[in-house]
Amino acid sequence: MKISGKQIVITGGTSGIGLEIVKQLYSNNTLIVISKNNRSLDALAEKFDGIVTYQANLSFLSEAEAVANSIAGRFDSIDILINNAASQYTPMFLDDGFFYESISKEITLNFTSICCLIYLLLPSLIHRSPAVILNINSGLGLVPKTSSAIYCGTKGALNLFSQSLRYQLEDTNVGVQQAFLPLVDTAMTKGRGKNKLTATAAASKIIRGMEQGVAENDIGKVKLLRALLRMSPSLARRILKNS
Repeated sequence: MKISGKQIVITGGTSGIGLEIVKQLYSNNTLIVISKNNRSLDALAEKFDGIVTYQANLSFLSEAEAVANSIAGRFDSIDILINNAASQYTPMFLDDGFFYESISKEITLNFTSICCLIYLLLPSLIHRSPAVILNINSGLGLVPKTSSAIYCGTKGALNLFSQSLRYQLEDTNVGVQQAFLPLVDTAMTKGRGKNKLTATAAASKIIRGMEQGVAENDIGKVKLLRALLRMSPSLARRILKNS
């Protein structure tokens, strides 16, 4: 699918990978960007003329519902929905600094709000032309690590949800795709890991996968992880456990 002349909704589009996707898709498309940060949205709209912005904190389901209804009320047709926004809370349950309140917010942002947006925007996605729901996932959706248990859980849930939803929509014009990312150099991963993929490169590979219709787009080191899972699942789990 050539990504030109499309109406595209993207969450978390003011920083990191989301911002790089916006930069690369801005030309010849109508972009509808959702972010929790009003200042960042204002700066984005000032830099990229014509971008439509919506402020919503997707950690709260009521705000996800409100923004989805607003977009559906304004746009009869949407061609691409990119569910990119996510957070990763790294403390472990046994840590003194673990905040119980983080659990529901992380689950809502990383998983529940995605289900909400898809359901409420689906009538706008179902039309005659090919449309895409793209869920940005992680290698941790295939194999978990020790820390960030909630994040790993939500990405694993997103993986199975995306596969099931693909079955449900296979007789419609809407394709369901996933992009599985390795560690990417963003604010969320600051101070963690080495040899990280740049956000610019990640965005380019994500967009290329959409254009080629890749259902499960394994990016960078995730390709090796997927191969290792086939050959030696126990080794893959040991490696990721302490990553």
